[in-house]
Amino acid sequence: MHYPIGLLFDLLASSSALPWNITVHFKSFPEKDLLHCPSKDAIEAHFMSCMKEADALKHKSQVINEMQKKDHKQLWMGLQNDRFDQFWAINRKLMEYPAEENGFRYIPFRIYQTTTESFFFQKLFRFFFADGQLLFFGDLLKDFFSSAVDPFFFEKKNQVFFYGIEPMFFLPLQWLIFFLSYPDNFFYISIIPFFLD
Repeated sequence: MHYPIGLLFDLLASSSALPWNITVHFKSFPEKDLLHCPSKDAIEAHFMSCMKEADALKHKSQVINEMQKKDHKQLWMGLQNDRFDQFWAINRKLMEYPAEENGFRYIPFRIYQTTTESFFFQKLFRFFFADGQLLFFGDLLKDFFSSAVDPFFFEKKNQVFFYGIEPMFFLPLQWLIFFLSYPDNFFYISIIPFFLD
């Protein structure tokens, strides 16, 4: 319940034909295999926790802490009821940054991989080199998951997915975070070795 459906597709079914067939069981919940969601409130709390974590990385929590409880509720209700305008009216504040800062402090991203004991990791990573030059998606991968790309030619050694597509490595990170973050404001990347395809 705590992984976005797009991430689950990238990790588990990216090589399958679309549409993705999902079987939903209403009896005999597999308690040994899955975490049981205790309530709708637990999902909301998890979502808001992710939003706060992303804002801590981007703005030192300043934006979300200045919001009122009704703003937090509007974010959740907009997402829950599939009302983009209601959600974006508040989320826009979380996606903006002062012009003098040239971007967020750090990128809220998580890399998921299927072949290691640590299923996902995240680390602090900025949008710019020390000299102010913009970084690209390939720079992020090269820095944290060098086996996913060749450091000289960006030759693919693994399949890299987000939103069911294999991205180009020269996409600007600032653009990716603004336009392709999930509703919790994190950018999810899936890395799958070629031999698993």
